[in-house]
Amino acid sequence: MPLDPAAAALLASAPPAGTTPRTAAEIRAAFASALVAPVDPPEVRSVADLAVPGPAGGLRVRLYLPDAAGPVPLLLWMHGGGWTLGGIEENEVANRRVCREAGVAVASVEYRLAPENPYPAAPDDCYAVLAWFTANGVRYGIDASRIAVGGETAGGNLATVLTMLSRDRGGPRIAAQVLVCPVTAHPEDPDLASYAECAEGYGMTADSMRFFFAQYPSSPADLDDPYLLPSRSRDLTGLPPAFVLTAQYDVLRSEGEQYATRLAKAGVPTDYRCYDGQIHGFYGLYPDLPASPVAHADVAAFLDRVL
Repeated sequence: MPLDPAAAALLASAPPAGTTPRTAAEIRAAFASALVAPVDPPEVRSVADLAVPGPAGGLRVRLYLPDAAGPVPLLLWMHGGGWTLGGIEENEVANRRVCREAGVAVASVEYRLAPENPYPAAPDDCYAVLAWFTANGVRYGIDASRIAVGGETAGGNLATVLTMLSRDRGGPRIAAQVLVCPVTAHPEDPDLASYAECAEGYGMTADSMRFFFAQYPSSPADLDDPYLLPSRSRDLTGLPPAFVLTAQYDVLRSEGEQYATRLAKAGVPTDYRCYDGQIHGFYGLYPDLPASPVAHADVAAFLDRVL
């Protein structure tokens, strides 16, 4: 399918990307300046920023609560940004829509970023927040027996890594995973056709992904760790039901599709959808794209079914 005209217009209006990756500080500043707060975000019952204890201090977590009676499920959400940039503001619309449409609480985690805090800081932070909500969610009307994890791009990586950590450490229990354009492989891995097809011209570039992979690991040996790269895992059995979403014009498309296939072959109930004509960030970063609310509704329907 051709590129969505709305996505094409968005790309045409964006400032030209440099061919040489910049420093993390420069990329963060550019990202922050381009992020626009939603004018009329979807209404939910309440939104509050919490300070949740983490391995190295308090972590900011934004909790969205739905207008629903009784204990509700929780979606623990991890933002994208190559483990290097971004924050909880970037998914404001998506998280509000899912909260409202699925009747679930959503907790968006602001984990520590690389290169100042390289792997395993990010998964350690997210696991700490998962454990905290399992123990303390009841005070917010959350049913700790129905916790799902989800995230976009690097956040999708962290979400499925949490399912592995939960399985391997004996808890906390995770009931489902939502992986939006997840990072599961390395840019130099073979058979990633989308890295050639979508290397430039669609927002996220292949060189940008290589830059992020230069920031995140503590050492080259980390790239063999399945808790950093899920594609390195030899065992995906016992993980919770998954919904994997990819975009047609995204460098991460191939690895998301391959990971969904591996999950299904391992016996994990897996739904997979590639959103035709869409680009990297169509789910959370660009909520005005026509496909964005469709994807949010698909996620809400998945959560409603499995939770």
